[in-house]
Amino acid sequence: MRGDSPPARASQEDEAPVRTVPTAFTTATQLSDEDLRAGGPHYPRPERLDEELEVNPAPAARGAERLGLDTVGHLLEHLPRDRGQARTVAELAAGEVATVVVEVRSIRSRPVRRRGMRPLVEAVVADETGVMKATFFNQPWLERKYRAGTRLMLNGKYESRNRFRVQAHAPTAHATGAEGDVATYPATEGLSSTQILALVREHEAALDDVPEPLPARLRAREHLPDRAAALKAAHFGDHEGGRRRLAFEELLLAQIEILRRRAARREGARAEPLTGPRELSAHWLAETLPFEPTDDQRRAMDTIDEDLAQDRPMQRLLMGEVGSGKTVVALHAMLRAVEHGGQAALMAPTETLAEQHFATLQRLMPGELVPAALLTGSTPARRRADLLGKLASGELKLLVGTHALIEEGVAFDRLLVAVVDEQHRFGVNQRRALDRKARREGADLAPHVLHMTATPIPRTLALTAYGDLDVIVLRELPAGRRPITTHVASTEHERARAYERIREELRAGRQAFVVCSLVEESEALQARAATAEYERLAKTELEDFRVVLLHGQLRSREKQEAMADFAAGGADVLVATTVIEVGIDVPNASVMLVENAERYGISQLHQLRGRIGRGEHDSLCLLFGPKESARLRALERHRDGFALAEIDLELRGEGDMLGTRQSGLAAFRVARLPEDAALLERARTVASELLAADPALREPEHVLLDRAVRHTFGDETTISA
Repeated sequence: MRGDSPPARASQEDEAPVRTVPTAFTTATQLSDEDLRAGGPHYPRPERLDEELEVNPAPAARGAERLGLDTVGHLLEHLPRDRGQARTVAELAAGEVATVVVEVRSIRSRPVRRRGMRPLVEAVVADETGVMKATFFNQPWLERKYRAGTRLMLNGKYESRNRFRVQAHAPTAHATGAEGDVATYPATEGLSSTQILALVREHEAALDDVPEPLPARLRAREHLPDRAAALKAAHFGDHEGGRRRLAFEELLLAQIEILRRRAARREGARAEPLTGPRELSAHWLAETLPFEPTDDQRRAMDTIDEDLAQDRPMQRLLMGEVGSGKTVVALHAMLRAVEHGGQAALMAPTETLAEQHFATLQRLMPGELVPAALLTGSTPARRRADLLGKLASGELKLLVGTHALIEEGVAFDRLLVAVVDEQHRFGVNQRRALDRKARREGADLAPHVLHMTATPIPRTLALTAYGDLDVIVLRELPAGRRPITTHVASTEHERARAYERIREELRAGRQAFVVCSLVEESEALQARAATAEYERLAKTELEDFRVVLLHGQLRSREKQEAMADFAAGGADVLVATTVIEVGIDVPNASVMLVENAERYGISQLHQLRGRIGRGEHDSLCLLFGPKESARLRALERHRDGFALAEIDLELRGEGDMLGTRQSGLAAFRVARLPEDAALLERARTVASELLAADPALREPEHVLLDRAVRHTFGDETTISA
């Protein structure tokens, strides 16, 4: 009794009403009066789902262990990837790959003449529609295992002369002659999809013991089946209908957790309110900043000022289009801390990025408006000791650095504002450690925190990975930004023309970037590739120009010298790895060549090309890679980073876009983003309504929902700063 068909409508008022016949969920199977009467209350016994899953033989048991299928419950939660065809013997067509359920009539092994090959096993199998011969390869023991009368589920290819070449097999208690769709499961070595399907069918009755976390009122309002029916549909019926019900639940639990984190952080921590008038920051904007802020930047600063005036810590995510001026907004927040007699810190995930941020802050504050310093793992001991002394005394007001900022021994006098760049690359504990730097004797305070990301984030990811943060978006680009034309190149002729275009730009007095391919997730290998290309170009295509090299393995001083040389115009070409992805601002650079561009994601390529087009000259980005690449075609056609982020999400999925997830929330198991964006939006709304009415989910109808959230994310709400 999982659903009802819509009521029939009489065409005339005096006609006898047509009786509505209820049907089972996701099927057209009509329910009889006996079925309806039998549909009384059912009390699941969830402890049965914790029973150990018995899997044989040993290779299959090892496969189940690899997939995490150690209990009956874990098996039933292992959802199919898609569905394949089940056939009766009579329906099979030559060359078709299908699944059949048959009974063994006889079985024997037959020697093979080729040396070294094991005997074949041939079985005569049948269902109610016909008989055929099934062949098993390299498994002679099956002659003893599958005796006459054994029912088998076979997956394989039907060949001519009534033969079936078996690819996967498993014993089953299911009736022979099954037809229609059958589930195809994620499998592994030793445990095939067919074996998993047989196991699921063996334990199908345990679905009645699956607890229902969603309140009945909510399910009725959202037209949702119960969880047991959804799992059954996913395995045996309307796979997509069942999956969407389970995806909604998964998204709802995640949104409840995210909103709880947000509420816990706001209620559980206190910050020093910054309510004083703009003085230092106003002077900086009016007299010192070398350009006029955009309207977007001014609105963002006003919003941040409102947050800073509260006694609860600001938790904002600042994201925007490439080159939209996020650092200007961040510096405004940091100066607000300084003009209240406090300190501010900016933490970046890499030394190169920290160095670039420090250089940008110095450029935005000419004349040493405020004492600022850089602290990384490469900072010499004497310099480090001097910085830490000034930091502890309050003499040093602004500190930029890497993880070195949160090391033991780094003590702030009065940390009021912290900016965290690329926050998803820091773990939860690292972000908490920065929070603790704001504590001082007699005051258990947290800093106001502004998170920055260089990549525009699709709304679906903003509601998941960053769903516990308030978001500020910068879309407006500063005046004077020039359009960037992007071309995909792949032939040797196009390569020769690309180098000629670079030389044309260089002869005109402009500069160029050459970005070397991401060979592997190893800075050392990237550095080697960049070094080889640097040496080659300096002797060949670009021998008439000054070429410098930049990669993450260089010493700090070498990196600073290379960047300073290029920024000052002393070098014509910078050959680099992706360390230039963000923070580099050289207005005279008008051309970029990216090798093996297909190895990068869309957002990363968009960030890279954002290093050009910053001056008065039209700019050109050349992407070397296959012309059929969907990512590269998207970059050729689109300049809007937000549109590209949505395309990137569609192509790569939410887990891959974030890389290694450190937000404390795992990637979704059932939900698919962006495909399930509408479900996510609805889940966010429902979660907000539930928590507004019952923040602790203590009402009787919410107890199981609360238990499901805690089971999924832990007993205590984690505050992810």
